[in-house]
This record gives sequence, C-alpha cells and structure tokens, in this order.
Amino acid sequence: MPELAHFLPISASRDILAGGFNGNEGPYVPDQLAKALLRYTESQPGENPFMTAIDGLAILRSDHPKPPTHMISRPAMCIVAQGAKWATFGDNRLEYRAGQALVIGVETPSIGRVVAASPRQPCLVLAFELDLAIMRSVAEGLDAPPRMRGEPGRGVFVTDFQGPLADCALRLVRLLDTPKAIPTLQPIIMRGICYWLLTGPHGGDVARISLVDSPSQRVINAMHSLRNRFKETVRIEELAAIALMSPSAFHRQFKALTSLTPLQYQKQLRLLEARRLMVSRAFNVEASGFEVGYESPSQFSREYTRMFGAPPKRDIRRLRMLFHQDEEITPDAA
Repeated sequence: MPELAHFLPISASRDILAGGFNGNEGPYVPDQLAKALLRYTESQPGENPFMTAIDGLAILRSDHPKPPTHMISRPAMCIVAQGAKWATFGDNRLEYRAGQALVIGVETPSIGRVVAASPRQPCLVLAFELDLAIMRSVAEGLDAPPRMRGEPGRGVFVTDFQGPLADCALRLVRLLDTPKAIPTLQPIIMRGICYWLLTGPHGGDVARISLVDSPSQRVINAMHSLRNRFKETVRIEELAAIALMSPSAFHRQFKALTSLTPLQYQKQLRLLEARRLMVSRAFNVEASGFEVGYESPSQFSREYTRMFGAPPKRDIRRLRMLFHQDEEITPDAA
C-alpha cells in the first residue's frame, strides 16, 4: 500500500507552468476571513502550511505564485479567502479564487498551483478535512434529503461560500483564539458546514459520496481496494464486482468521481510513490520503478517523464536543488 499519509506536495519543474490568472485582481478589499487568516499567519512561527490546534485544519499562505505541485488529495474543503488557485484532477481543471472553495470528496491524485499571490496580497487558504461520517450523520437527519440527479456524481467541485458557510469558516478560525473551547465547539461548527454543503447547490454530489449505500460510495470502496493493491495488476472486472456494478457502469462512475480511469488512477499512485521513494529514501530509478510495480525500466521512465515533465534522474536532481535553495532561504524553517 502506498504511504499516502506521508505524501508531501512535491513541486514540478519551474518551467512547467500552465496558464492561469494574470494576478491583476483589481482593488484589494479584505474581508473578515482574509483578515483573520492574515493575522494568524503573521503571529505564528514556522512556515507554510500552518498547522493549527484543530486536528485536520491548516492555513496556507503564499506570498508569490507557485509552480504546480503533485499530491494525493484527501476528502477536504479548501476555502480561498484571498488570491487564486487552480487544481487539476485527471483532465478536469478547476479554478477557484476569493469567495470560492474547492470541495474534494474522494482520495485522488491531483495537481495544484497558486496563481494569484503577492507580498501585499498573499494567497490565503483555509483547508480542513471533511469527516464523511459526520456528513452522513447530518444527511440522515435532514427532513428533505438532497436531490441526486440521475447521472454519475462528481467527487470534486468548486462552490461559493458566502452567507452561512462563510460564517462557519470564520467561526472556525476565531476558535483558534480560545483553544479550551475547541473540543466543545469545533464539532458543532463542522456539523454546520456539513449542513450548508448538503443543503446548498451541490448537495446531491455531497450526499452521493457520504451515503453508505450510494453508487458513489460503492465505487469508493473499490477505489480503496485499488489503492491498497496499487503495485499489482488489478482487473476492472474485479473492481466492478466490489462496487456491485457492471464493468462499463463502474468505469463511468469511477471517471465521474475522479476524472481519471482506474488505470490512470493506479498509474499516478505508482509514479507519486516512486517519486517519494527517490526523494525521501534515495532509491535509484530502477529500484523505485520495480518497487511500485513496473517490470520495464524504459516504460517507467516514459510514464514518469510524461507525468512530471522530465526524466526521473533530472527531475529528482532538480527537486533536490529546489529543496536546498529553500533551506538556504529559510534555514530556521520548521
């Protein structure tokens, strides 16, 4: 099983920068959430991301645009209070800026990039894990369940967070000023966030990924099996059987949730794990390829180059140079 819990965002090469916002976002009008996040990051030691006293809650601050970062995304909500980002899931690219949030309902490979940020107007993001058990509990208590459309549900989407949802986010940040109140009040605020997501414009998609017997949840169960056996050759028929679907229906549902086919999903897990092995455990190219399930070194190098934009040796050398530069710039970083 890949060490998903230990996957760290690893920047791609500086020359592989896709398009995005031009950074000219007009006059700066700070709102309460942006002010709260700015105040918090300026008062805390250490570097981005800023982990907080609330388990699963982090604040991300970027004073400059950043190159693309490959990572494994977990179920989470990422609220942009200031600046702009984009995230790519398979062939689906989502742009989100101040006043919007990225909602991720499935564990899936992704690429993210900060595209609008400056020292005067840093990109500020409030990111927290979504507890699908809490989501399920809130959904079951609704008088009128969210309406689920007939087509396959989406596992990732962008939503606005004005009104009650924005109020919940602000209360969550303000709670950091009173740590003793966190155990009592944080669960209440999170239930509020779940409620507003479920009763909002994307409530049907949220319900699909949280309800135990939904087709989306059955696909997620098969996805977990694929993740745990990512080194093996896994047949689509076997995964479809776990989801209690025909192979064609499973393939369609899987692609709708992740924007990836099962084969693409497995391939990206393999390549991300191989990259981690080379960066953090000093595996050589051939050993890392074999470790994640590749039998052909040439195929491994081809697919690695296609995903990360450079052959393995050159990519790892560049990453180590970037990390070394970061250490020279911020020698006291935690």
